[in-house]
Amino acid sequence: MFETVTPPEPDKIIRLMGLFAADPRADKVDLGVGVYRSPEGRTPVMAAVKAAEQGIWERQETKGYVALTGDPGFLDAMRRLILGDAVSASRVAACGTPGGTGAVRQVLETVHRLRPDATVWISDPTWPNHPAIIDHLGQTRQTYRYYDAETGGIDRDAMLYDLAQTRGGDLILLHGCCHNPTGADLTRADWQAVAEICNRTGAIPFVDMAYQGFGDGLEEDAAGLRLLASALPEVLVAASCSKNFGLYRDRVGAVLVVTGEGKAQAAAQAVLAGMNRQSYAFPPDHGARVVQDILADEGLERMWRAELDDMRAVMQGNRVALASALRDATASDRFGFLAAHRGMFSLIGASPAQVDILRDKHGIYLVGDGRMNVAGLSPETVPKVAAALAEVLA
Repeated sequence: MFETVTPPEPDKIIRLMGLFAADPRADKVDLGVGVYRSPEGRTPVMAAVKAAEQGIWERQETKGYVALTGDPGFLDAMRRLILGDAVSASRVAACGTPGGTGAVRQVLETVHRLRPDATVWISDPTWPNHPAIIDHLGQTRQTYRYYDAETGGIDRDAMLYDLAQTRGGDLILLHGCCHNPTGADLTRADWQAVAEICNRTGAIPFVDMAYQGFGDGLEEDAAGLRLLASALPEVLVAASCSKNFGLYRDRVGAVLVVTGEGKAQAAAQAVLAGMNRQSYAFPPDHGARVVQDILADEGLERMWRAELDDMRAVMQGNRVALASALRDATASDRFGFLAAHRGMFSLIGASPAQVDILRDKHGIYLVGDGRMNVAGLSPETVPKVAAALAEVLA
């Protein structure tokens, strides 16, 4: 069966991981792979997670199945964390998924089954797995203008013009915060404008919430999504706990569907359960139980929030330090936008050829589109990276 198959192109980030691992240079710097790293270069297990896992180990008496949509306590905790009191719980259907990617896939496949003619509108640029999944499912996709490379900000007028072309039932895929790969986020006025467009055209927002807490704070990062949920009849959400709980390999995610009360909510819940059954049956529980226990315990939640605040401060400190070092190295404020961005990523403005030079000559690893993970920086590596960027991007 496989003798004549042409292997698919390897994922660019997975390939980058392999190249970095094979590089013998001691001073190499990984700014490509999207994981948080401490100033010591580790991706730590959070103390709150360790404490919750210890409690689970002591109390848990079975590994039996929970439910097709996952533990109701976990789903309710995620609803409260993400949506707050923006909508009543009676308007929300939910299911657990294997990570945020699993949540994105479930949302897109559900919409494809229910609305096969819908167009999915994605930002230009966006996370590469968004168009990959859309194309795999055979959905129609369209891009809307988003990033202004000249200013390092959002091209607001162009974005709103493009979104005004959407039709009823189309999906508008939005990044809840910490836009990947640009780091340039929507303002509250932008979220309000998107809500008005959706009310006018009938398009449905689909918010990918992968980095809540990595931007300005848990409540601040969810404000735009909550605005949409309170203003519109339907909103779809894919959420991940990989970053803000550090549960990368435990694959903890959830789908939230904000819809009408009663019949609509019940139908949405049944559809999500059916989708899970056909995809992977029961979602993973261990990491979800960790999240549930942390959010249910006042002391653990306080510990987790403090750790998350520290992680966010490290990333923002790296941004400010690199922007300052580049200002000194280039005698310009060309890279000042780095300090204004939020989350793990920014586009540094490097071409694929320049990315190759940074890797081959300087041992600095970026994704081919010039996406940089600022969490991979440290006080020791900022001067090296700034000098290399100033030289290669001169």
